[in-house]
Amino acid sequence: MEKWFARRRKSMVLELADRQMILATDTVVDLQKAVAAAAKNSAEEAGNHIQHLSKIEHEIDELRRTIFEELTKDTMPPQDREDIMHLVKRMDEMADHVKDAARNLDLLLKTKISKVFWEPLVCIANNLVEGTRILRRAIEALGSKPSEARNLAMTIDKIEGEIDEKYRVIKELLIQHSEDMTAATVLFLRDFVEEMEHVADACDDTADYVRILATTREF
Repeated sequence: MEKWFARRRKSMVLELADRQMILATDTVVDLQKAVAAAAKNSAEEAGNHIQHLSKIEHEIDELRRTIFEELTKDTMPPQDREDIMHLVKRMDEMADHVKDAARNLDLLLKTKISKVFWEPLVCIANNLVEGTRILRRAIEALGSKPSEARNLAMTIDKIEGEIDEKYRVIKELLIQHSEDMTAATVLFLRDFVEEMEHVADACDDTADYVRILATTREF
């Protein structure tokens, strides 16, 4: 009976972790939809995606706490428990940056920014969705196909590089068009793109960790 409960708890932890990973990816998708809507002057639609994103992020926080509580009761090997904790924490941090980006976007919906910013912002948002979806596939492949997980994780570096390039473009645009916007708008826009960059960094950091885990599982 004790072994049965241990297996059941382990299964529940893995299911909760998988749920958290799916929701973290969903927040990035909502952010991308909000950016796309804002670029088309659809403030109401963008706001709806931001609200939905905030609800999901709250559930992610609750899942993180539940997972950590269950891990303290679990009998799985210490290294496996630590690996799950690290992945859960990293996905939670990524979702936090998505939430912060969304808050800045919500403020930008109430002001006007130069149209030249929307194309690179939409590109960054699209790249973030691509990167997080690949990250999810890499994490899912860890248990059964570590070499595939490692290869998938490595591709995220390229996506992060593309985001860095768009980030540089936006900073140049801020210099060129700052006089066309209020000081508050410039600050919100700068904070928004920086938080999007933080999302990319969090995704890339998690991919690096996945790559390490995959390498240890290949032998």
